[in-house]
Amino acid sequence: MTGKTIVEKILSEKSNTDAKAGDIVIASIDLCYVQDGTGPLTIEQWKNFGKIANPRKTVLFIDHASPSPRKELSNDHAKLRKFAREYNAILSDVGEGVCHQVAAEKFICPGDIVVGADSHTCMGGALGAFATGMGSTDVAVAIALGKNWFRVPETIKFEIEGKLSKGVFAKDLILYIIGKIGSDGAMYKAMEFSGKAMETLSMSERFVLTNMAVEAGAKCGVIASDEKTKEYLKAHGRGECFREVKSDEDAKFENIIEINAEEIKPMVAFPHVVDNVKPIDSEECRGVKIDQVFIGTCTNGRLEDLRIAAKILEGNKVNKNTRLIVTPASRLVYLQALKEGIIEALINAGAVINPPGCGACVGVHQGVLADGERCLSTQNRNFKGRMGNPNAYIYLASPATAAATAIKGELADPREFIGD
Repeated sequence: MTGKTIVEKILSEKSNTDAKAGDIVIASIDLCYVQDGTGPLTIEQWKNFGKIANPRKTVLFIDHASPSPRKELSNDHAKLRKFAREYNAILSDVGEGVCHQVAAEKFICPGDIVVGADSHTCMGGALGAFATGMGSTDVAVAIALGKNWFRVPETIKFEIEGKLSKGVFAKDLILYIIGKIGSDGAMYKAMEFSGKAMETLSMSERFVLTNMAVEAGAKCGVIASDEKTKEYLKAHGRGECFREVKSDEDAKFENIIEINAEEIKPMVAFPHVVDNVKPIDSEECRGVKIDQVFIGTCTNGRLEDLRIAAKILEGNKVNKNTRLIVTPASRLVYLQALKEGIIEALINAGAVINPPGCGACVGVHQGVLADGERCLSTQNRNFKGRMGNPNAYIYLASPATAAATAIKGELADPREFIGD
């Protein structure tokens, strides 16, 4: 019998079938979640069922407009809070942080099936889970029945060898990959990240890779669980849920793409698509003025991200013509950054700190751009109008590149600020 990929193993187990790529299965679900943008519609669709299969595995996050900037959104928040109270579901309220980050910290285990009414639910795959975004109606079905149907995706394996160079991070790696295969290069596939380079990447960095799998059109991103996964779960008081989940040696992949990590440079995605990537030392990047820098989001708002930004900004100031906004991804990240003195260092350099949540990423508040302004952001998406203004321009890069850019006021190479 042919070996299985990670996603084939998980979907086989949860559907009690011998599932392989291309099959349609009905599988049990371990975690369902929504956020304040998608949750109200999910609740309306859920009313057709009127029951919850697993209340304590159903989480409602208030993170996209957190705190609420207007009464209409406040009413949506009130609906989510009421639902959680009445049906004993879990509420993650204002200030707890971005749904994907909090889900990774508190809920997701290796081997789980996770569905969220948000496209970047795929971030959870870094823990060895099958995590994917679904529409509000599909998530309503999953909440009510505790199961849903899935087409088992084919898997593209990314064999990443070598080690990332100084000043190069997982964000640069995933931008490079998306630039290489295109924004539809993994349409409805599973992107499995493996190879020697993965052994050197922290969980924080691994989350970046799986988070942005959807930007290549993928159904999910996934990484085998290992000792680093185990240590992460232990650190968050959930060590007991660890188990090894990995592809079999003889698993069948649709394609295997080999990448040499040592060749990758700091990368920037130019407006208005994620696969429009350029190396930071390219002619296109030279002299591009930046009005706002945003460090945060489910992609790059973790402690390591804030730490590297603070290190680069140490002894420097934010350029007088540039604003720097920093938003921790979760309350835990915020508290840890406070204890380490990172928040104080960022403020002293000229940054503005927003409460944990999505912040400026979705363009509701806390950093909406003016006409013609350019923002360098550590988020995952730079579509036209993403940050609240279709007449503005969004560039994507790592927190290191973002911090260097904040100092210079234009796209800048972080390697200039990072010692050996």
